[in-house]
Amino acid sequence: MPESGEYRAVYPSLRGKRVLVTGGGSGIGAGIVEAFANQGAAVTFLDILEAESEQLAGKTGARFERVDLKDTRSSVQRIKALVDENGPFNVLVNNAANDDRHKVDEVTEQYWDDRLAVNLKHQFFSTQAVVPGMRTAGGGSIINLGSISWHLALPDLVLYQTCKAAIEGLTRALARDLGGDRIRVNCVVPGNIRTPRQMQWYTPEGEAAIVEAQCLNCRLEPKDVAALVTFLASDDAGGMTGHEYFVDAGWR
Repeated sequence: MPESGEYRAVYPSLRGKRVLVTGGGSGIGAGIVEAFANQGAAVTFLDILEAESEQLAGKTGARFERVDLKDTRSSVQRIKALVDENGPFNVLVNNAANDDRHKVDEVTEQYWDDRLAVNLKHQFFSTQAVVPGMRTAGGGSIINLGSISWHLALPDLVLYQTCKAAIEGLTRALARDLGGDRIRVNCVVPGNIRTPRQMQWYTPEGEAAIVEAQCLNCRLEPKDVAALVTFLASDDAGGMTGHEYFVDAGWR
């Protein structure tokens, strides 16, 4: 059950489903792991943060696998091994990303390749790795995490925003190509979510400016994103695919 006396929607179709979350050890990813665990799903999450991930696994009962998603060959092999071990994943949440700030003049070819690997490339290849099992299972749900940053053209994030814009195109293309296999593909676009990582970028005045720019006078939390992700993964969203959905409190 949800903590702190909160009541959240329960989706019976998620109970017992096999869920894979990338970058699930902290921030939004951790909120997504917790939400699926509260639904009674069998959750596996991938991350490189060991201490935080071990703590989350102990708290939720989810399975933590230390995987560096930038190492495509190794990560794909591990995902396929998890499928061979316990059966197909019914849900994939492509959450892993890194929004380190960077200046245009400082970007090298090596940094370009590294940023695309951590923010975009793994979403395709993780999807490719789970799709055969989803086909065998008769369908599935893939949820890609985008970002409001490129919609707002925020500064010092050109490579991150390039990847996040591409993810919305990737979502549309995959939804078309996989729809015949009853595999739904959607994109969740978070606004500014209050996580320990995000707090390093914002002063209290900066936070106040974000709230002022939103339609809703609040700070969003990982649980707000996770609520939409679990819905899109459930059978209740069975007719929804190929689109992006914002959780941004109306930030403009």
